[in-house]
Amino acid sequence: MPRSAPKPRQLGLAFPNTWGGRRRGAGRKPRVGARPGVPHRPRATHRSAHPVHVTMRARDGLPPFREQALFGAIRGAIREASRSPAVRGAFRVLHFSVQRDHLHLIVEAHNRAVLSRGMQSLGVRVARAVNRVLRASGQVIGERFHARELRTPSQVRNALVYVLMNFRKHARQRVPGRAVDGFSSAPWFDGFREAIGPPPDGARPVVAPKTWLASTGWRRRGLIGVGEAPRR
Repeated sequence: MPRSAPKPRQLGLAFPNTWGGRRRGAGRKPRVGARPGVPHRPRATHRSAHPVHVTMRARDGLPPFREQALFGAIRGAIREASRSPAVRGAFRVLHFSVQRDHLHLIVEAHNRAVLSRGMQSLGVRVARAVNRVLRASGQVIGERFHARELRTPSQVRNALVYVLMNFRKHARQRVPGRAVDGFSSAPWFDGFREAIGPPPDGARPVVAPKTWLASTGWRRRGLIGVGEAPRR
């Protein structure tokens, strides 16, 4: 009986390693003159006792947020963010200012997860409000929010001046010394040294603080004068 032919044996294929490691200059190039975005790194652990200064930036190409119609829509979105079912009172917007292409806020959140959910909900609400006014669709917030935890009375006071009086930093002409920014929560702020008159009619867009630092602690460094301005 003839012997059967041996079965062919499959040979392993050796593929050359064509990746030579990380190269300088590789990857997507930033746009000329563009502001660097917030790095996509895990956010630090957040303590509920610490308020947070948050900055949200608009994508390029949108009209100024300080146009009256857009501001009214954004103010409504900020008000609703503190009442969102997604956070159920664990996320609170205490103060805000609306600038031409970004928002500054001081918020409280129970932990890092609540802070992320609250800011995501706020971003969605702002996008819907802006797109509704513009009769458009698509992205409104251009990058991840930047968050800085405020751990001392001095840090909270400095952040309050930065947020509520930020219009003085961006103003192209002299601002009267006793003026407050109508595109912010300053008209509802009770921490000025001077009287500023009654707040505008309508629902209050921010909520009262619950942390000691945001309610009482910062006042030990002195009330805020209506003529103060952030450091440039």
